Amino acid sequence: MSARDKNPLSSPANWSASTRLVHGGVERSQHGETAEPIYLNSGYVYPDSDDAAARFKGDSPGHIYSRFSNPTVETFQDRMAMLEGAESARGTATGMAAVTVSLMSQVRAGDHVVAARALFGSCRYVVEDFLPRWGVETTLVDGEDPQNFARAMKPNTKAVFIESPTNPTLSLVDIAAVADIAHAHNAVLIVDNVFATALWQHPLELGADLVVYSATKHIDGQGRVLGGVVLGSQELIGGDIHAFIRQTGPSMSPFNAWVLAKGVETLPVRVRAMTDSAARLAEFLADHPKIERVYYPHHKSHPQYELAKRQMEAGSSMIAFEVKGGQAGAFAAADGLAVIRISNNLGDAKSIITHPTTTTHQRFEEEVRLEQGITPGLLRLSVGLEDTNDLLKDLDFALSAV
Repeated sequence: MSARDKNPLSSPANWSASTRLVHGGVERSQHGETAEPIYLNSGYVYPDSDDAAARFKGDSPGHIYSRFSNPTVETFQDRMAMLEGAESARGTATGMAAVTVSLMSQVRAGDHVVAARALFGSCRYVVEDFLPRWGVETTLVDGEDPQNFARAMKPNTKAVFIESPTNPTLSLVDIAAVADIAHAHNAVLIVDNVFATALWQHPLELGADLVVYSATKHIDGQGRVLGGVVLGSQELIGGDIHAFIRQTGPSMSPFNAWVLAKGVETLPVRVRAMTDSAARLAEFLADHPKIERVYYPHHKSHPQYELAKRQMEAGSSMIAFEVKGGQAGAFAAADGLAVIRISNNLGDAKSIITHPTTTTHQRFEEEVRLEQGITPGLLRLSVGLEDTNDLLKDLDFALSAV
């Protein structure tokens, strides 16, 4: 045994989270490269026919086809599983692929899904429009009261789907309470944890069965590539999730997996800095005379502040705020910004602002938007890595035009 082997830190089990995100999941080639290699290949060579047969039967480890698995994708999956505290993970081509995989893999025609009403527009489309096409009944409820989920459950309910905090108004769902309700009815709880990030909220510890992310957001953090990931138990991920991806093909590309694996290395540093800035900006906006209301989970004005403090370790990088003067006021504020740019992405190193009524949630009728608190004056701000004082000055100047 070498001196290195005797070191307790030779085992990843003894690493802290930040160390795991830098070193986890690496399988170096014979060249001993420092950075993880990119395996840009679709197929794999077998040493003999018996090995090929064994791999296809699942009796022998090894890759078969990159639609199923790929060494670079596995590095990203392993790092995300370490961060999330999950037994297993699967990467997908996009965040919406992760959402669709997590839901479609758990239901069959004749089943029922309960979801919170406040969802990202595309997520709500999957629940409200797409699933019913395949014979899956769905019910949308106000997610702020857990008892609404209890009242909606049926004998054929197989899955419950929620976001917390929600997009874009940052309302919260009590994950632990809803997990108890779902499990009492033998249903799987799926949590979209994008806004909170894996750093500040841990749905699996709160009772969730599956956690999904758009890796395009904070995980990449640079606006470079698309990707998604589903995490949970080995039973769920290695069973229905893996089978769905294998047979239908919403697979993550090796190049994107490599970019995302490198992004994960700096995720804690980036998200902490963005969160610190967001907390300061929320305080500024809450006191500004041109602002009607601010939504930030760890600001005392948030109506679910106590739940936020209990469920989230920090308020994360997203803020929503309502500008006086409706849509005209919101447009004037957004158009007056010089550092913060107008875009519908989030979790980026660059601060980004969008007007949900006319972008991410524009396809909904006004009644549906207002039901979720999406007013014409609402703006959603993703706080980046710029100097906080520059962001404060930028917002102050822009709001003076309202």
